[in-house]
Amino acid sequence: MDSQSIRAILENRQIGIYFGTVVVAGISALLLPGTTTLEAGVNPALALMLFVTFLQVPLADLRQHFARLDFLAALLIANFIAVPLLVAALVQLLPAGSMERLGVLLVLLTPCIDYVVTFSHLGRADARLLLATTPALLILQMLLLPIYLGLLLGEDAAGLVQFGPFVHAFVWLIAVPLVLAAVVQLWAASSNAITRMSTVLGMLAVPATALVLLVVTAAVVPRLGSAMNAVLHVLPIYVAFAVSAPLIGWSIGRLFRLDAPAGRSVAFSAGTRNSLVVLPLAFAIPGAVPV
Repeated sequence: MDSQSIRAILENRQIGIYFGTVVVAGISALLLPGTTTLEAGVNPALALMLFVTFLQVPLADLRQHFARLDFLAALLIANFIAVPLLVAALVQLLPAGSMERLGVLLVLLTPCIDYVVTFSHLGRADARLLLATTPALLILQMLLLPIYLGLLLGEDAAGLVQFGPFVHAFVWLIAVPLVLAAVVQLWAASSNAITRMSTVLGMLAVPATALVLLVVTAAVVPRLGSAMNAVLHVLPIYVAFAVSAPLIGWSIGRLFRLDAPAGRSVAFSAGTRNSLVVLPLAFAIPGAVPV
């Protein structure tokens, strides 16, 4: 069986693979001690996943994709106007000034800049468009998150935001994997051996995503025990967001008359949030752990 056949099998069965991985990781976290130590492996696993994804995106074409102003406008309106309005409505269900409300805002107000590229690629959206706009998404969320928190929680909460985690995430989860992927693509253009290696690495998109889900789930589940009440409070909000946000993104894409892959990219971006990037930021807030 050649590499293309293996890749096709993995992509056709990816939903089952991801679901099974989360279930196994959750059970393992409940039965085995010390799985929280896997938290140190979250960023390396995420960087591997993104490197593999970037290898499959023709990086030489990124400049022309960044020039798609219709897509950029739809993406920014979805993430920084429509979604914040949705989130502002949803958090009214939580007590004012509560740690649960702050946690939900940190997660849902920050659009994903990393694994959303993998999701969109596997979901037949235009991953290159999303990849080209990651710097804009990162910079705008860094600038706007304190403003959103100030409006929804007060100036004291806005002061809790630090830029360090955002910059760290961009360097190690976007810039470094992107540069490495570009180097491999350049070598592959002139070397059969590198081309074969690139093809083999291309098969790892689904396994690498499953690895991220495994590490994150196993590391986080043990923390939920003492915060189960908070989990139950926020669960309906996350479910409502997961249903509503992609539909909002898709609708905005239709409003801008984007082609189907570009419209799917806006929907993926609107529905995929940046919880892994803001996790260090949240942990730095006094009293935030385990909520």
